[in-house]
Amino acid sequence: RRTHVRRGATLGANCTIVCGVTIDEYAFVGAGAVINRDVPAYALMLGVPATPRGWMCRCGLRLKGAGEVHCDCGAAYRIDQSSCTPL
Repeated sequence: RRTHVRRGATLGANCTIVCGVTIDEYAFVGAGAVINRDVPAYALMLGVPATPRGWMCRCGLRLKGAGEVHCDCGAAYRIDQSSCTPL
């Protein structure tokens, strides 16, 4: 089964990714994390098995809050319970 790592995704050292999974654009996988399901765009995934622990900007800073969120770099995002989309 094919595994897809989309543009801008960051994979931490020694992370394990099960085959057939898609890691969407600009997602961040922490060091040592085990990815056993698809990862949404801009998600911060940590742990064994990995769970979403927040959202990340394209520039690499963690996004805080919900609704319309602005990063220090100037990028804007809409964050709800299960997704993060750039504005």
